Amino acid sequence: MTLHQYDYLFAVGTLFAFLDAWNIGANDVANSWASSVSSRSVSYLQAMLGASVMEFTGALGVGGRVADTIRTKVVDIKAFEAQPALLMLGMVCAVVASSCYLTMATRFGMPVSTTHSILGGVLGMGVGALGGGGVTWVGYNKDGSVNIKEGVVQVFLAWIIAPVLSGAFGAIIFTITKYGVLLRSNPAMRGLVLVPIYFWVTASLIVMLLLWKGGDYKVNLTDAQIPGVIVAAGAGWGLLITIFLVPWLYRVVIKEDWQLRAWHIFQGPLLLRRGEVPPPPADFKGVVRNFYEGHLTREELDARRAQYAATVTEDIEGQHEKKATGSDTSAQGVEPEDTAPQRKSLIGPKPDGPWYTGAYMWWLVKWLIFRGVDQDVVGSQSEKSVIAGDVEEIHARARHFDNRTEFLYTFLQVMTAAAASFTHGANDVANAVGPYASIYQIWQSGAIPGKKSNVPTWILAFGGVGIVIGLWTYGYHIMRNLGNRVTLMSPSRGFSMELGSVITVIMATRLELPVSTTQCITGAIVGVGLCNGDWRAINWRMVAWIYLGWFITVPTAGLISGILMGFITYSPHW
Repeated sequence: MTLHQYDYLFAVGTLFAFLDAWNIGANDVANSWASSVSSRSVSYLQAMLGASVMEFTGALGVGGRVADTIRTKVVDIKAFEAQPALLMLGMVCAVVASSCYLTMATRFGMPVSTTHSILGGVLGMGVGALGGGGVTWVGYNKDGSVNIKEGVVQVFLAWIIAPVLSGAFGAIIFTITKYGVLLRSNPAMRGLVLVPIYFWVTASLIVMLLLWKGGDYKVNLTDAQIPGVIVAAGAGWGLLITIFLVPWLYRVVIKEDWQLRAWHIFQGPLLLRRGEVPPPPADFKGVVRNFYEGHLTREELDARRAQYAATVTEDIEGQHEKKATGSDTSAQGVEPEDTAPQRKSLIGPKPDGPWYTGAYMWWLVKWLIFRGVDQDVVGSQSEKSVIAGDVEEIHARARHFDNRTEFLYTFLQVMTAAAASFTHGANDVANAVGPYASIYQIWQSGAIPGKKSNVPTWILAFGGVGIVIGLWTYGYHIMRNLGNRVTLMSPSRGFSMELGSVITVIMATRLELPVSTTQCITGAIVGVGLCNGDWRAINWRMVAWIYLGWFITVPTAGLISGILMGFITYSPHW
């Protein structure tokens, strides 16, 4: 029986659940793609296109089980059995609190945990309606033993487990890469050997998520068969990479064959039969770019700051005619001249003339569609701010590696970013659609759904669309505060960070723990950054800012939700 008397609650819940999903996309997208964009492995537009596909696919395909975790295992649902509409109201308060807090955090550039935000909302509504006893702090099995997979304790454990594990995994992967490839003689050739192995591991992780986590489909494999399928699928992908991509990389990176294009990859081993490479044209730049462009080494930074100090001294002594362009170049390390190529805008300049002209309307359409992706994220990361601190000093403490070897990891980084984005969509869609699923099912049936009830596919798609719109329109805002503002990014570092984060998220998904992807990638960034050998290569001010956001998220969202729930539940009525 549909509760039409509460249509307004369902409508309000729908609006704020979509806002919650929008904020998840706007706030959390940087977790998967910030290192890829910051290291120049992909452009921001390319990252957004890839993220849109992977986030929606993960949310729709395999997002159901974690959504059920958020919905049923934090608050004592049995306490609402006599009044299902009260639970519906509580979930509305939870998504309102979560979405409002996330909107504020996103606006101020705080990369907070959206998982903790909705958890705080659910906790607050539980306390507001039932008191502290209505919250499932620790789960128990039928025999009375503690079940850490249920209740709030699982999230508290995830706060510790997620950053520590991802940091450890990221550090291990980068250490192997650093000493096994980057610091060896002829590192590009050594990197070619490891490329298929890394692709094998990453592909196996994606298959692992699909088989272990599942979705609306049924996997007809025994527990003994699943590991074999995981390893075989990854090995098959690694074999394809060995046959087709590795020969292309050998010709392009090692032989510097400037005549090859991307479509030549499909020629595979035939590329090895090509003859000597003719001299390139004078204007040929090559596919291997300088991934450290704009990032100075220790010696370069010291030399430039010494030169600037000498210039300032000369100005003080009387050469006032030189003060115009160099006066804003401080010892923080701003380039006196911008030698980087001009970035081409997708939108273009605003045309002159009234708003109803065709040129203006076309510009307005492009502005509405592309404004969120027509952003110079990499350039904006060097801007001064209280949080960013002395970014150039931090970057100067990180070692620069061979650009040809770094280029090998761009392909791996795109794959790990896609895997991270996929797992993020699968894991974090629960934050928006979990409570909304309860709202919808109670409104539709007039009863509290059982623990094992499935989340409707259209609700997962609803959350996926909200995530994609959020990352497409406002994802750049948070991405500015991740990436190069935390530590120096390069393809090899970014790959290690992303793979470490992916492993942690997949483990949490298997254990049905609603971990924060923000915590996972932050832990991985710190772990990889520490492998530079200098703890000052990490922007601890930015890390502290991120951790502060984590600590205030649960109480702030809980306070908003609890106040809403308490005021509505216990207010006078007639």
